[in-house]
Amino acid sequence: MTIAEISKMSVLERLQTMEALWDSLTREPTGVNSPKWHENILSDRREKIESGNANFISLEELKSKHRK
Repeated sequence: MTIAEISKMSVLERLQTMEALWDSLTREPTGVNSPKWHENILSDRREKIESGNANFISLEELKSKHRK
C-alpha cells in the first residue's frame, strides 16, 4: 500500500487500519522492542520520582500550556 492510496482513505478507514496494524504487531511472537533511548528516558524519570526531584502538573495545566 502506498502513501497515495492511504491518503485516499477516509480518516475513519485510516484509524481502523492503524488499529488493525497495531493489533497484529502485538500478536507477533517476537514482540516489538522499544528503542534504547526510550528505556533511558523511562529510567531517568523513574530516578527523578524515586529521589523526590520529579515535578508533576495536572492534565489541565498541561493543556493550558499548549493553548498559548
